[in-house]
Amino acid sequence: MKAAIHEALDEALTEDPRVFLLGEDVADPGGGISGVTLGLSAKHGADRVLDTPISEAAILGAAVGAALEGQRPIAEIMIMDFIAIAMDQIVNAAAKARFMSAGRTTCPLTIRTMTMGGSGAGATHTQSLEGWFMGVPGLKVIVPSTPADAKGLLRTAIADPDPCLFVESRILYGVRGEVPPGEHRVPLGKADVKRPGTDATIVTYGRGVHESLAAADILREAGIDVEVLDLRTLVPLDMRTVLGSVARTRRAVVVHHATRFAGPGAEVAAQIADQLFGQLAAPVARVGGAFRPNAAKALEARTSPTPDRIVEAVRATMEISR
Repeated sequence: MKAAIHEALDEALTEDPRVFLLGEDVADPGGGISGVTLGLSAKHGADRVLDTPISEAAILGAAVGAALEGQRPIAEIMIMDFIAIAMDQIVNAAAKARFMSAGRTTCPLTIRTMTMGGSGAGATHTQSLEGWFMGVPGLKVIVPSTPADAKGLLRTAIADPDPCLFVESRILYGVRGEVPPGEHRVPLGKADVKRPGTDATIVTYGRGVHESLAAADILREAGIDVEVLDLRTLVPLDMRTVLGSVARTRRAVVVHHATRFAGPGAEVAAQIADQLFGQLAAPVARVGGAFRPNAAKALEARTSPTPDRIVEAVRATMEISR
């Protein structure tokens, strides 16, 4: 996945002179704390891959200004926990530009950020905060789970006329998979069935896709056929595909690493319950992070979604019959 993201950035810089990167240590020899942008400043120049001071507000302030002037900046917020420092620039400037100008001004900004959940990095470095941004009209929220989706969704985000938040997971950087050759773009707002099934639907995204696929393997051995649906984008949210899947299986479990309380799954579950109330065989179940700060790695594993917890949730829904 790391290579796929790097390839998407490299291609965008090559094809469009308006594209540039900015963030902390994104230029060589750093290439970001995970090496995603390594080599890009050497290839494209220090004026296209810019190291910034340690100020998230400054990074996003400069990026929003450049986007309003017609550039296509890709701003990196090193770790998602730090994004709160730039909330005003994202929520009150970038996301509202089109509305405040009656559609005359767009803000073609891509914000790359990374969650470190699962690494045991502690309470201020492992949060999944994507749910915050689902409530911001004008902002698109993207969370890939595979290398192909990472490249395709990032290329689409960079070309989008409106601000996009692209959330990566450090624990998935080593995930391997084929990426289509040449220009590859994945449309926003289109969920993907990662595994078809008939007995229940698991709705998830990002890191949760891999735990859900592992859970589906366990459930298959018990004779339970589960469909795994990858949302890919939280805004726009492809409820058409979600509702179509759950209408067939009549059971749904929503999985994510953000907190279960007031998390992204609450909106998904509410819409399923609202639209399919008379068709559901069981209440919509949710598996999410505990409503508490993450602790050391061992404790984090006890308060986050795991394949076993997902299996338990699916089994519980299968035991209910209407």
